[in-house]
Amino acid sequence: MTLFSPVTIDSVTLRNRTAVAPMTRISAAPDGCVTDRMVAYYDEFARGGWGLIETEATYIDTEYSQCRAHQSGIATTAQRDAWRRVVDAVRARGAAIFIQLQHAGALAEARHNGVETVGPSPVAPRSKKPLPTPRELTVADIARIHDHFARAAMRAVEAGFDGVELHGHNGYLIDQFLTDFTNLRTDGYGGSLDNRIRFAVETLEAVRRAIPAGVPVGIRLNQHRADDPAHVSAASEDEAVTIVRALVGAGASFLHISGLHEPLAGRANRLLLDTARTVGQVVVIANGGLDDPARAQALVAKGAADLVALGRGALANPDWPYRVMTNLPLAAYDPAMIKPTPTLDNADAWRRQRAGQAACEPLDS
Repeated sequence: MTLFSPVTIDSVTLRNRTAVAPMTRISAAPDGCVTDRMVAYYDEFARGGWGLIETEATYIDTEYSQCRAHQSGIATTAQRDAWRRVVDAVRARGAAIFIQLQHAGALAEARHNGVETVGPSPVAPRSKKPLPTPRELTVADIARIHDHFARAAMRAVEAGFDGVELHGHNGYLIDQFLTDFTNLRTDGYGGSLDNRIRFAVETLEAVRRAIPAGVPVGIRLNQHRADDPAHVSAASEDEAVTIVRALVGAGASFLHISGLHEPLAGRANRLLLDTARTVGQVVVIANGGLDDPARAQALVAKGAADLVALGRGALANPDWPYRVMTNLPLAAYDPAMIKPTPTLDNADAWRRQRAGQAACEPLDS
């Protein structure tokens, strides 16, 4: 296998094994609808030769799921219809596009229903931003959230998306249930790992039931937590096996393992990646520190992953696949591209600044 050989996930065949990872953009309209700038953003990746493009985390309902202002949503028919422009642009270039569905849970910053947030337990978030202690979800609340995920997935399919990915890490709701220090429940959703993975399992099952057979459904996982860098979950082989078997049994057709570059969580993430490969028997996407084409190719060639997903490398090189195929040099990632916030306006300002600097450089004599 090579990076540029095709790969199939359920009924979807990708032209190659390169993927754009989900990245925070917070550049949607105030109502959560896709903008013209977002259409151009995704189209640029499709023109660059990627096999798969994954969207930014997209909120699923109008209650508690939205994380930030100007985040994109697929909670309404208007948002669904707006996404069609992105889907049409990407697919016209020969790439596939998956939507990533997110519920922020206790980390919701955009709270349209007042100050309340929700989570598995009333545990104050370990966040740099002041956030309230969430209200503990009831079993009825949990069932309603499963339904919201399912309805969001249905709208995504109606918009033309090729597949659906659940956001299962970085401290958001699915991860809040999975993590022991944010899930202190004593019912069937808390306590043992089998119970803590139940929320993710039931969410996958709800989504799988709601959309046509053959549409890829998966989940993105990471052992590293942005709100607690020292925490590593599923650090043992038994725990990794439990998680993988539960998710695949619930209907996941792919597992997206990120954070391979994290110094503290790298070993655990590699354990989870290896377990997904050997135990899961599903398509595996690897992410984290794979900007180097040689490392990415080696991972695919030895069968450790079926696809490689790039975030920062994709921002620096929207045409990374084309550049690799044609042996063109790659640009280094500049953190200023997402400063002070990771919006498309800031990225455009960075590009204008770089263009201005280049124009002022003296010519060689």
